Amino acid sequence: MSDPGVTMTAPDEDDGDEQPGIKALLESYKYAPPSTTVEVTFGAQSSPGRSRLVNEDHYLVLRLGRHQETVMTSLPDELIASRFEEQGYAMVVADGMGASGAGEAASHVAIATLVHLVRYFGKWNLRVDDVIAHDIMARVKSFYRHVDSVVVAYHRNAGAVRMDQTTLTAIFGAGHDLFFAHVGHSRAYLLRNGQLMRLTRDHTVGPRPPTAMARAPLVDVNVAARDLTHILTDTIGMRGSVGPTIDIERLQLVENDRVLVCTNGLTDMVDEVRIREVLASDQQPDAQCRALVDLALAAGGVDDVTALVARYHIPR
Repeated sequence: MSDPGVTMTAPDEDDGDEQPGIKALLESYKYAPPSTTVEVTFGAQSSPGRSRLVNEDHYLVLRLGRHQETVMTSLPDELIASRFEEQGYAMVVADGMGASGAGEAASHVAIATLVHLVRYFGKWNLRVDDVIAHDIMARVKSFYRHVDSVVVAYHRNAGAVRMDQTTLTAIFGAGHDLFFAHVGHSRAYLLRNGQLMRLTRDHTVGPRPPTAMARAPLVDVNVAARDLTHILTDTIGMRGSVGPTIDIERLQLVENDRVLVCTNGLTDMVDEVRIREVLASDQQPDAQCRALVDLALAAGGVDDVTALVARYHIPR
């Protein structure tokens, strides 16, 4: 006897045309979520400043995934894939600030704490809609708050006289969706169709000294973003009852987008005209990162410099 709470419907009669059903669902190319098809190529390069004994920058490139794997089945191989996998990706940069290289501990603790939070408390949402996007952004903000409190506690427990701090800039997402979360004066850029867009704003005050060359035509995603000096107003590890301002935004990726996440050791030494040229080149992301770091060192390289680049291939 059928369940009275369930309405049973018979399949359509076969009229000679192919009917929707399990066969259509198995044509995965029609239904594959973007998190299974978007491909990302990464590059990373980091170097201490010429006068630095310790590189206070740290970085992370991360792939998140979930999969379904067939262990045993009586179904034919052509009807069920042996493995189905989805991926998400993240890039994180932290630029530590402290006396005698002590900022290295702050950037180290910040990224390590963030990784553990994602691993144990993240939902790993790889199919993003507006509701999920809101949840992701709220969760990441809470993660950043916790990272800030851990860095403060770390130095307090170590008996540090001076409060060592760090920037923390991350881009992350799956499929067509990209998020960025940001505190400090490290930066994230997007190159799209040859145009360079600054995603983040510097959490600093005062005018920044002019660079040697004119800046590239620049589109700020956040219209409040300005070129500012390194008197930081917000960092991870700052003391205070409120904590730092955390910028979190979401955007949609398109084919061949390139994303750069970098510390100010790059942007202080290399103007955005040159950054755009490197990102727009046909070089692989790892070669682009090496080129950007080499340019910063050749221009003086007084600060530690880190560059991460992601290139996105999004099938139609």
